[in-house]
Amino acid sequence: MEVAQLIRSARSSRVSRWLLNSVLGWMIPFNRPHGFKVVPLLSGGIRVDIPYWRINRNHIKGIHACALATAAEYCSGLALLEHLDAKEYRLIMKSLQMEYHYQAKADARAVFAPGISEVTSQVIDPLRSGEAVLYTAVVELHDVKENHLATGKITWQVKEWGSVKTRV
Repeated sequence: MEVAQLIRSARSSRVSRWLLNSVLGWMIPFNRPHGFKVVPLLSGGIRVDIPYWRINRNHIKGIHACALATAAEYCSGLALLEHLDAKEYRLIMKSLQMEYHYQAKADARAVFAPGISEVTSQVIDPLRSGEAVLYTAVVELHDVKENHLATGKITWQVKEWGSVKTRV
């Protein structure tokens, strides 16, 4: 089953949401210990919930900056894959820039919701005339008290698989 299809079905079904998170935990084992939960938003886009667990905390008992950055990357990549067929396009992170605003002392979440028209105009259409496209996603992270914790800017390089020169 494709990631985009799993995301679509997880919007309206708790069982599908559990399946999505299980599959993602298997596909991306690095994120598994963090306990991130992927929640597809009803209006489109992705929310990644970050639990305030001991493993995610730093030495001053806040959610670690790297856990917040990982959630921002995860969120933006999945939101793009919702609109791009992973069998047709390769996404690879080119850069990650984080700006931290407030210390995270509670459960947090990262949200990114690009529209299909935005992805079409900034990624799909330019790929028709070029080999690769850079797309920058701006992801905001908030805690459950609505404090703005951080803003992530993740730049993705998107290519058609036929243009990729390295072997998989």
